[in-house]
Amino acid sequence: MMKKMQWISIVLVLVIAGVSYYQINSYQKEMQALKKEKIELTKEIETIESQAMYILNQSNHAEIDLTHETWPQYFDVAEVMVKESDGKFLRPWAIYLVKEAEEYRIDPFIVYELLKVETGNTFNPNLVGPETKYGHAYGMAQFMTNTAPWIADMADMPYKENLLYDPYYSIKLSIVYLDYLYNQYDNWDETLTAYNRGMTGLEQYKLKNGNADSVYANKIQTNAQKYKEFVALAN
Repeated sequence: MMKKMQWISIVLVLVIAGVSYYQINSYQKEMQALKKEKIELTKEIETIESQAMYILNQSNHAEIDLTHETWPQYFDVAEVMVKESDGKFLRPWAIYLVKEAEEYRIDPFIVYELLKVETGNTFNPNLVGPETKYGHAYGMAQFMTNTAPWIADMADMPYKENLLYDPYYSIKLSIVYLDYLYNQYDNWDETLTAYNRGMTGLEQYKLKNGNADSVYANKIQTNAQKYKEFVALAN
């Protein structure tokens, strides 16, 4: 009888220990999940705040004085893009890009080279990118549907998925997004790598590599430097 009672006591202790371990383990997992959720929520709040600040500062963009003197400059820069692309980047697109880039004080050739990389040198406005875990990217600037809507909000533009195939809409979004990212990072390595990988992807890249000097960012900047004699228009 005593042995039986001892065994029952041992079993009870083991059961209690097991339940306690399960509860502690569950609690730890719950705390880790809450901590992760808090970090993600903090990042989301910071992103929303930065977007709000960007919208408030929209009035700081340059006022363009379109005169008989400036228009020929736009055409000259645009013509370089048309010729360099063998006519694939149409002249109206190029003129629009140069004009919009000037408003945001961005080197127009940074934007042009970004579009060239994003489309594989096709400048196809109807391009649909390969499927990823986040979905497809669409249009000349290869925006995803989880990114484009809030960029459109910052640009004070409407958003519909089919608009991503409009080359002018796509060009405008790319310029606004670049301007927003540059305001965040104040350098082109981080700006372009964030455009390519997303802002979270940029942080992961920097943790792994120690910097933001990605192949993507380097290629665009190096190619844009070839046209530095024309960049004065955007300064």
